[in-house]
Amino acid sequence: MSAPTPETAENSDRARSSLEALRTEIAKAVVGQDPAVTGLVVALLCRGHVLLEGVPGVAKTLLVRALAASLELDTKRVQFTPDLMPSDVTGSLVYDTHTSEFSFQQGPVFTNLLLADEINRTPPKTQSSLLEAMEERQVTVDGTPRPLPEPFLVAATQNPVEYEGTYPLPEAQLDRFLLKLTVPLPSREDEINVLTRHADGFNPRDLDAAGVRPVAGPADLEAARAAVVKTAVSPEIAAYVVDICRATRESPSLTLGASPRGATALLSTARAWAWLTGRDYVIPDDVKALALPTLRHRLQLRPEAEMEGVTPDSVITAILAHVPVPR
Repeated sequence: MSAPTPETAENSDRARSSLEALRTEIAKAVVGQDPAVTGLVVALLCRGHVLLEGVPGVAKTLLVRALAASLELDTKRVQFTPDLMPSDVTGSLVYDTHTSEFSFQQGPVFTNLLLADEINRTPPKTQSSLLEAMEERQVTVDGTPRPLPEPFLVAATQNPVEYEGTYPLPEAQLDRFLLKLTVPLPSREDEINVLTRHADGFNPRDLDAAGVRPVAGPADLEAARAAVVKTAVSPEIAAYVVDICRATRESPSLTLGASPRGATALLSTARAWAWLTGRDYVIPDDVKALALPTLRHRLQLRPEAEMEGVTPDSVITAILAHVPVPR
């Protein structure tokens, strides 16, 4: 791998500083949730998508809106309901009485950051309308492919405690999400901070008043992506990622382990994390840091293991403790 030129290194450092500033900027609107912020940035760097899981009221929507405002990106929100149609997401052909022709009217998927709120509340037919957009970054209507804006990220949310009237995402669609991030309830101190802000007049619908300003842009994101793909990966690290994923396929607690796509995803996210922390090479700790959010939604538990309280996170944690770490 050729050494980076001084100009390339300078662009990379500038992009890293800009993305690091996102955390401070988003904190003006969202208290805590640093891991979720970092996960969204990693997904943007890897051109991936994110599944956000958390109970209502933990600022999932606000988090995505604040990220878009800090990056100067367009964002749209779709509330997924049982009667939502695929065309409500992708767009449709509309008849123009003046020209006597059909014209395409873009749906909300034509944006940079799409918030798919409660994605598991809509039937599989509508859920699948996102598959082409997520995988191919285009929408095909009436046989014509229409490219989506760049960057493009789907941040889908689901409620982990209320499953009545929901349609669980099939494994094939879950595997399309790069990361599954849990958005927990805030600590006591953070919740006091939230209430204090609201008492002082904070309005979550007015990010300008909260002082959230763009601190990075598409150019910074593109420079960062270019630097991430140049982050060195040794054969030992690649083998370590493979060994972790193969161990999930052999786990007695699972009926489905991580696929080769999962291994590729883990390598990509570890690369992005290594670059964000200031290195141009990946170490085992980078892989460990991203293993849970990258793999947890790609595993399927056996019913008996689930009844015993086993979780995907506990399986991954045990695997990380047993797979030999390269030196």
